[in-house]
Amino acid sequence: AAKIDWYYTARLNELYPSAKFLDAHGLEPADRTPASRKLGHDDAAQLIAGAHRLVVAKGKKITEFESPSPEDEAAVTAMLGPTGNLRAPTLRVGKTLLVGFNEERYAETLRVLGR
Repeated sequence: AAKIDWYYTARLNELYPSAKFLDAHGLEPADRTPASRKLGHDDAAQLIAGAHRLVVAKGKKITEFESPSPEDEAAVTAMLGPTGNLRAPTLRVGKTLLVGFNEERYAETLRVLGR
């Protein structure tokens, strides 16, 4: 399985699908930030600066950005919720950012078998 460098989550709560997924596959993020620490537009742009791929899941809709740039307003805006803060959960796995939860994309990015 791939290493999770950073995990931004609403609550450290095993009831959330992302937390259930990580627990089920024995994955422990190297670093966690609670969503109570509000991260906004500039923080999202900074995260994109180090990314080669951005995957945003909103319900059933998946939007992918290859080689996004901090100046790409569509990419930055896709990462933000209605309040203008970074959406949780957000994971950074190497050079990939996953925003929102989609089980298939988590499994694919984290290289977890037996989804």
